[in-house]
Amino acid sequence: MAFLDRHKVIETHATLLLVLSFLVVTIGGLVQIVPLFYLQNTIESVEGMRPYTPLELAGRDIYIREGCYVCHSQMIRPMRDEVERYGHYSLAAESQYDHPFQWGSKRTGPDLARVGNRYSDDWHVAHLTNPQSVVPESVMPKYGYLATRHVDGKYIADIMATHRMVGVPYTDDMIANARADFAAQADPDGDTSGVTDRYGEKVNLRNFDLAPGVTEMDALIAYLQVLGTLVDFSTYTPVASR
Repeated sequence: MAFLDRHKVIETHATLLLVLSFLVVTIGGLVQIVPLFYLQNTIESVEGMRPYTPLELAGRDIYIREGCYVCHSQMIRPMRDEVERYGHYSLAAESQYDHPFQWGSKRTGPDLARVGNRYSDDWHVAHLTNPQSVVPESVMPKYGYLATRHVDGKYIADIMATHRMVGVPYTDDMIANARADFAAQADPDGDTSGVTDRYGEKVNLRNFDLAPGVTEMDALIAYLQVLGTLVDFSTYTPVASR
């Protein structure tokens, strides 16, 4: 009873409650923040990570514009059920070039952190055009109009330069050739050597929706097909285990 009486003093004294609440929040915040000042980098360097290609970056902007992040997260938590369903838990390094990141907090649809190369381009075209044709219980709206909207990458170099301002390591060469690389990635019959020289041999090079020209569908599928594919988890070893 004596303990409860002391607690009552705090609850009935607004100023005291405010001061003590502030103190608790301050201590909790310091416990989380102070250790970060003693780390050289909060994101470990992981082999294979690279910035998005111009076409993938454009696809990511379409993904955000259409609100895909509202129903799909891109963060696999280190829990057994999540790892068994989606794959290896997400690494901070995998989101280091995302501005803003797409972790999300709601899953109306499945997590997409490891969706890259899990389905064919044809499946993605069918799914985006009419989701219920491949997933009957889906409540996802139709995005078939993306296949009729052509994009030319006119401003992609400016977008990449903006991302470089916030830390994405796009080089002058990448930015200078952004528009050419944008078109080349979706045209396997063109000169794609520049794309692979700048972004690596693992870049997906093909006409993603099989339609003439570069469409928003191409860009979005290019983005989806790269998600979770850059890190080789068969050889990855966490820093703490090295």
